[in-house]
Amino acid sequence: MKIIGIIFLAIGVILFFIQRGQKQKLFSIKSARTITAAELQETAGAVAAEIGGGSWRDYVKLWGRVTIEQPLYSDQKKAPCVHFVSKVTREYETKDDEGKVQQKSEQVSQNRQSIAFWLHDRTGKIKVNPDGAAIETIEILNEFRPQRSGETRGYRHTVSVLRLDREVLVVGAVSDLTGEVIIGKPVKSDHHYLISLKDEEMLASATARSAKNIFFIMIGCFAIGII
Repeated sequence: MKIIGIIFLAIGVILFFIQRGQKQKLFSIKSARTITAAELQETAGAVAAEIGGGSWRDYVKLWGRVTIEQPLYSDQKKAPCVHFVSKVTREYETKDDEGKVQQKSEQVSQNRQSIAFWLHDRTGKIKVNPDGAAIETIEILNEFRPQRSGETRGYRHTVSVLRLDREVLVVGAVSDLTGEVIIGKPVKSDHHYLISLKDEEMLASATARSAKNIFFIMIGCFAIGII
């Protein structure tokens, strides 16, 4: 019984950190300054004229459409995009001590690629460097390919992308450090870098709901563990 209690307490500790991360994400969404592409360019120009370029930074959020002249093409489906993740997972069978068959899987490969893109809103465009961002994607392939060999049943291939011309919410740090106004990964650890297919209201609501659900599960794990 003690071992079970310790396991539940350990799960509770893990959920505590996950819930804290969700709360920090919600804080990031709420605290980032709402702005347009034109306002970013104007602010950068004004700051550069006053104190010189390369010193301006801000934490912002804006909604716009993803565009790029020369896109990436995803693995297998060759879909035009600015970000993709492709994975291959081996699915296999094992038997437990009682001889019962158990289905298991393990990831054998992953290819993740991104390129900088333009975010267009009603006022203009701004460059986005997606490196380091939590990027919401759409799955365009999920296919199991049988290939019997020993315990192996086959391999599952999945591909998820951020397509061109999708509207997204970008929450990140803008700066003119390189001489060009670019949104990228924040320096502050409590500022999340997000590229979401949801608008601000939907993303904030989903994050708050997730944090609340995790909190109640965490309390339950601690209670069971202590009992």
